[in-house]
Amino acid sequence: MNKLKILNDPIYGFITIPNSLIFDLIQHKYFQRLRRITQMGMSYLVYPGAHHTRFHHAIGCVHLMQQAVNVLRFKGVTISEEEENGLYAAILLHDIGHGPFSHAMENSIVNNVPHEEISLFFMDRLNKEFNGSLTLAIEIFKGKYDRKFMCQLISGQIDMDRADYLKRDSFYTGVAEGNINSERLITMLNVVDDNLVVEEKGIYSVEKFIIARRLMYWQVYLHKTSLVAEQLLIRVLKRANELCDAGHKLNASGPLLYFLKNKISIANFNNETLEIFSELDDYDIISALKNWQYYDDFVLSNLCEMIINRNLLKVKLKNKIIKKSSLDKHIDALKLKYDISTEEAQYFVFTGNISNQAYQLNTKGINILHKSGKIEDIVKASDQLNLKALSKPVTKYYICYPKDKL
Repeated sequence: MNKLKILNDPIYGFITIPNSLIFDLIQHKYFQRLRRITQMGMSYLVYPGAHHTRFHHAIGCVHLMQQAVNVLRFKGVTISEEEENGLYAAILLHDIGHGPFSHAMENSIVNNVPHEEISLFFMDRLNKEFNGSLTLAIEIFKGKYDRKFMCQLISGQIDMDRADYLKRDSFYTGVAEGNINSERLITMLNVVDDNLVVEEKGIYSVEKFIIARRLMYWQVYLHKTSLVAEQLLIRVLKRANELCDAGHKLNASGPLLYFLKNKISIANFNNETLEIFSELDDYDIISALKNWQYYDDFVLSNLCEMIINRNLLKVKLKNKIIKKSSLDKHIDALKLKYDISTEEAQYFVFTGNISNQAYQLNTKGINILHKSGKIEDIVKASDQLNLKALSKPVTKYYICYPKDKL
């Protein structure tokens, strides 16, 4: 069977699958599941085109990694065939542990088990199936491989993950501000003292990359409408959990019911759990929402109806912490109007905060290589005064409450 296939990608054009190992990993049911996990959670309720999946993104990352390997080899960096395959496998599988709607439900399905940990569970399982051929990929993914620049290509401030998702999410949302020149960035990469650097000629591409990241977070990833939709989704599962604990029989798919009825944490996440998790995707959640909007529970039915029909809560962003009196006012009004308890009202009235830090100074920073051989952080190397400001976290506070009626 010919495994050197070519895929047509709307961002990069034709993408080649580099070898049979990557082809077999893509064909595996664990990876095919990513076709059913949206890349941007509930953002399609704001940007109708944002229906692309984790599958698209992972394939795009492999394409960029191929370019990075070619560029670095051209510049004299030694990368063995085994290391090359390790990089491709690690970047292909870096998001395989995402649950339904990506980040929206990370702590709703399982308790405090981040998607990176679940990705590792999947990679360990696949490593057994593929006779140890993912051992190096796992080492690189964990950041434990002794060649640091390889780990930085997978997870750093200018890694192949970010290089793809900014460009891809910008394309599918239509938000032009996020469109970075990832090919130019990759062409400017080099390695000095085993660390990834960007040559001086690429400094403006790096500036654009950091600013694009900031704009995409405020305009897309932390957009107040997708924020409130994600919060409603989290509350749907919380309520469904409570009802299951109280003995209610909810209609849902087998995998979803398993996670509703069992408290899964890192301590009891075993092979059986992983297998059931691998059958869980966005369709399970959407199907449950459609069912539960008619369930005889005021909270669950209203929350589900809001998401299905995009009749969401009102959300206000503030620069200061929301006063408790503002919260209580909306809670009391809702209790009076619908004769519900404070606990029930709190599903529809709540506060929280969001934070955006486009660049983390001194943490796996982006280093610029000057022609003189001097290396310095992008913040010092750039004449853009606002880059330093972008390295400071900005926090905003929000309050959500119903519009006129539920």
